[in-house]
Amino acid sequence: MAKLILSMDNLVLKEIPLNKERTTIGRKAHNDIQIDNLAISGEHAVIVTILNDSFLEDLNSTNGTFVNGQQVKKHFLQNNDVIELGKYRLKYVNEAPQHAAQADFEKTMVLRPDMMRKAAEQAVAKPAAEAEPAQIMPPLTPAAPAAAPAAPAAGGAAAGAQQAAAIQVLNGSNAGRMLELTKPLTTLGKPGVQVAVIARRPHGYFLTHVEGAKHPTVNGDAINPQAHELKDHDIIELAGVKMEFFFKT
Repeated sequence: MAKLILSMDNLVLKEIPLNKERTTIGRKAHNDIQIDNLAISGEHAVIVTILNDSFLEDLNSTNGTFVNGQQVKKHFLQNNDVIELGKYRLKYVNEAPQHAAQADFEKTMVLRPDMMRKAAEQAVAKPAAEAEPAQIMPPLTPAAPAAAPAAPAAGGAAAGAQQAAAIQVLNGSNAGRMLELTKPLTTLGKPGVQVAVIARRPHGYFLTHVEGAKHPTVNGDAINPQAHELKDHDIIELAGVKMEFFFKT
């Protein structure tokens, strides 16, 4: 299990296991990791952990969040990364194999009506490694023919193991826009309102709630705190946006 080692001035204060999907960091008492220091915002940052992978997101803090000396907004954590919050240090320790790469995490889709219209042009004009997560929204392209399975696939999980998948926006001014789910993690939603993650696993695609008072719905029903397996043509509603999940043929 991954953990954080909290220290200040090279003095270890405590160790925190990352045994929750969402671990909040901040000055206010309701945070999972409370750091009572004026340099730390009330709700400073959050760490989302899925399987063996953890990623850090700054929550628009006043003084920023730094990893290994570089200011970050979102960062895929790797073993021995050091998160810097004022005079405090949080060393990330995870010796288990990780399923995703930093570039995979950074290529996420955040559904923001004011940004989606310009996304395709920005993705072309700016190299993917430098683009902001909300701007990387490549147009849907035909997938290469998949190899025929040895036996007929049964259920969404089996199909997900054999086929690529995508989501399509169904409502609003961005209706019709699509995104292929080619990366291990794809972030959806509006930060500060409602955020979820679609994880691509060997046995299917799973939707997990990350942020927001309400959980996303699938076919009209709110999902549980645990990861929810997506089926072909499921309708996801998140932050007021409806999307259809489907396997490509």
